[in-house]
Amino acid sequence: MHGAELYVVTCGRVPRSERPGRPAAELVTAGEAFEDQIFYDMPRLPRAGEELKTSRFARAPGGGVIITAVTAARLGIRTTAITAVGDLPRRTLHAEGVALRNLLHEGEAPAITVAISMKRDRSFVTYNGVNDRLEARLLDELPRAAAAHVHCVFFAARCSRWLRIVRELQRGGCTVSWDFGWNPPLVEDESFEGLLRTLDIVFVNEAEARLYSRRRSLPAALAWWKDTARATVVKRGARGATYLSPQAVLRAPAPRVKAIDTTGAGDAFNGGYLAALLRGGDPAECLARGNQAGAASTTRAGGV
Repeated sequence: MHGAELYVVTCGRVPRSERPGRPAAELVTAGEAFEDQIFYDMPRLPRAGEELKTSRFARAPGGGVIITAVTAARLGIRTTAITAVGDLPRRTLHAEGVALRNLLHEGEAPAITVAISMKRDRSFVTYNGVNDRLEARLLDELPRAAAAHVHCVFFAARCSRWLRIVRELQRGGCTVSWDFGWNPPLVEDESFEGLLRTLDIVFVNEAEARLYSRRRSLPAALAWWKDTARATVVKRGARGATYLSPQAVLRAPAPRVKAIDTTGAGDAFNGGYLAALLRGGDPAECLARGNQAGAASTTRAGGV
């Protein structure tokens, strides 16, 4: 069980993707991408009016669509990313063997994030650029996605539209997961809970688990997710991860590593988890691979 603590487990396995007639991609990731400019291994955030100087700086492609895709590709999964990116992320995806459907139009500015990363936490400032127009383009692209699994990583402005698309993909034999990130307006969308109940997997961190469940305590939030979604994976950083479904509760610890930069670790976890899932792994195996990938991500600057 890879060090996992098993409470109740009943689940099936995803059919292996090596069957005849398989799609060109096993995994499609779709959503917002960024160029990350990272000040890492910082002792603290600067105070108002203060300048902190450091030699620890890196430029890296960022955003869950890229980090999850690269992680899965490194673990042997045939992966396609659908996003809008500039040169740095595009070159990275090409070097890592990830196919790219680039939705960036000529003359548009790609998104940029500046991250200040401490050993256990980080803060961000983002210029959203083309991402302000990306969702409409994804609405056109995703119904045509051909893969065993589609993983979405963006804010859904109107969940009812995506509820229809998720169901279309599932009717075509595709499983679908989503990592919504921190987006408080979602809890006011009347179709959001229906989308959660329809998705095959929802990925959240602890704060997001409380936000979207409208529960103040984590135990109350976990109980809500167990009864609400088909399967929920709660990423808990150094404390590992928890898998929840109406039939199962499973907790797995994270490996101990010397963390340099936690930027993108949750998205790397998603890539490890989905890679194990697409190779037929059960939840214990998926949690273990996700924890390994997320922990490894923290040992270098940047999510990939």
